[in-house]
Amino acid sequence: MTQHASIAETHRGPQLVNALRATTTVAVLAILWQGATAGGLLMQARTFLDLHEAGAVAVHVLTGVAALLAFLAVRATRGPRWPAALGAVVFVASFVQAALGDDETMWAHVPGALLLMLGSAVLLVWAWRPRR
Repeated sequence: MTQHASIAETHRGPQLVNALRATTTVAVLAILWQGATAGGLLMQARTFLDLHEAGAVAVHVLTGVAALLAFLAVRATRGPRWPAALGAVVFVASFVQAALGDDETMWAHVPGALLLMLGSAVLLVWAWRPRR
């Protein structure tokens, strides 16, 4: 079994770890926000639509930054590539999710939100797991 360098042992390690942890945490919170505002959309309140749309932009930005940071962390440690791949998939999925947000495609939007949350949560756990 090969040993991979800890992110904290790399040149910009502590800053990268902190940025990755903060970004993945806020990304998960933004996705939870999306779920909360979606409930208001069921009541067809215009305010909730505006909040949901703003939250979607935040999800796009945060998952994109998280994907980039996961890539940099994987590159810095030469560790497993799956976190960077998962980050990229989650980022792309956020746009697919937004495209499915119409009334006609709501049957796919809701399960897609759950998958987006699952992928983001896995990345969050990876970011916060203790490093050897």
